[in-house]
Amino acid sequence: MRVTAPRVSQLRALEAEAVFVVREVVAELSRPVLMFSGGKDSIALLRIAEKAFSPLPLPFPVLHVDTGHNFPEVIEFRDRRLREAGHRLIVASVQESIDTGRVKEDAPDASRNRLQTVTLLDAIELHRFDAAFGGARRDEERARAKERVLSFRDEFGQWEPRAQRAEPWMLYNARIRRGEHVRVFPLSNWTELDVWSYIQAEALELPSIYFAHGRRVIERDGMLLAESEWIRPRDGERAQEALVRYRTVGDMTVTGAVRSEAADVAAVMTETAAATISERGETRADDRTSEAAMEDRKREGYF
Repeated sequence: MRVTAPRVSQLRALEAEAVFVVREVVAELSRPVLMFSGGKDSIALLRIAEKAFSPLPLPFPVLHVDTGHNFPEVIEFRDRRLREAGHRLIVASVQESIDTGRVKEDAPDASRNRLQTVTLLDAIELHRFDAAFGGARRDEERARAKERVLSFRDEFGQWEPRAQRAEPWMLYNARIRRGEHVRVFPLSNWTELDVWSYIQAEALELPSIYFAHGRRVIERDGMLLAESEWIRPRDGERAQEALVRYRTVGDMTVTGAVRSEAADVAAVMTETAAATISERGETRADDRTSEAAMEDRKREGYF
């Protein structure tokens, strides 16, 4: 009698691939870290890492590069989620980098996204991390589409897309020289909708800003920016109450909201399936200024 093997769902196949990548990197390198922003992608990645080593604790710490311009709901979620799971959290502070003169802030209300690069590289050097897991996906942005699953950085933390290694048949060469490190993107082949499907399948909790809520926003350059201590109405602008949600988590000064009534995961998935622009392309001001903006930052050492 012929036996037909059960069909593995696409989502579980993506999960299995990501788990394999995490385990492979931990086996090949000695001091990995998982970068965690409190956003949906890093939340999915954290669950992947937990599954990779369950029932044992994570064999590496969790690192958040804190710009100081974060959504309060995200910081509250970050602290609670990691505390409840018993994970070790390392916070690398952009404000501390400013205070010590490592970076210079253009203005109090300016984006600190680019400043994160120095803070991240300093943290990697301080803790001697040789691999950093991140939740970036190739469908987010053109520069990220050039990434391999293992993205090699030189002794200065810089990325050269033409110098990356081939990865045939999921064979990864993680050998590095002293001072170099690897950025690892286990969710590379996922889409935004895949991430939301995984959130639904795993019943993962998210920060409340991902769902429709009332918020005072200011419309600026085609984006809805949250009114805050850093963002105030300029001449000709006014703050207005709107029903919005966020597709991505980032620096409040450059992360826009979208008008939405999606109050649960199913409703968000419906909107995501109909979206024609990636979340970064629609709601990140610093990624919309130039097609090369993200690639320039990545070459310098950005995520």
